[in-house]
Amino acid sequence: AYSYMALVPVIQPPIIKLLTTREERLIRMKPSRPVSKRIRIIFPILAFVLCAGIAPGAISLLGFLFFGNLLKESGVTERLAKTARNSLIDTVTILLGLCVGASTDASRFLTPASVKIALLGAVSFCVATAAGVLFAKLMNLWAKDKINPIIGAAGVSAVPDSARVCQMVGAKEDPQNFLIMHAMAPNVAGVIGSAVAAGVFLSRFVF
Repeated sequence: AYSYMALVPVIQPPIIKLLTTREERLIRMKPSRPVSKRIRIIFPILAFVLCAGIAPGAISLLGFLFFGNLLKESGVTERLAKTARNSLIDTVTILLGLCVGASTDASRFLTPASVKIALLGAVSFCVATAAGVLFAKLMNLWAKDKINPIIGAAGVSAVPDSARVCQMVGAKEDPQNFLIMHAMAPNVAGVIGSAVAAGVFLSRFVF
């Protein structure tokens, strides 16, 4: 997983540049419309119920994702939200890294199966990036307000690295073009979609 995240700034920029023209990369999108607090609170609740109905196997992952969002947006749990996004996440990351590192010795990690998984992950990442960019270009054929196809590359589950890469690529063409907030939408959607897909596969193929 860490290798996969590290590949984001290496793999995505060349694919984006290969599949887009400079004119497309210079597209400036309209600022996002204001969203009321009520909608921001309803979204994680409704999205969790819908996703849980589709993929019960992903309830734990989706539950924590939407729970964190609800802590932040409710406005009455600021102390818990601050703890969750700072000290708690740092502690969990350190413990996770130590546990994974301690259990990943060469006999388990450097195997043909591990190499195949890594290669398959890299290929799927390239395909997902290219598909996102091409789909954004397809949407531009009928969209009234043009979409910068760079943000299509953020439709993978590497949050927030992919959104940052989109911002970086766009800023190289136009330093005043701020794409990161637009890119966060497909980036978060990629996380939700990946979790739902994983839950569906788990429920169908794991016995």
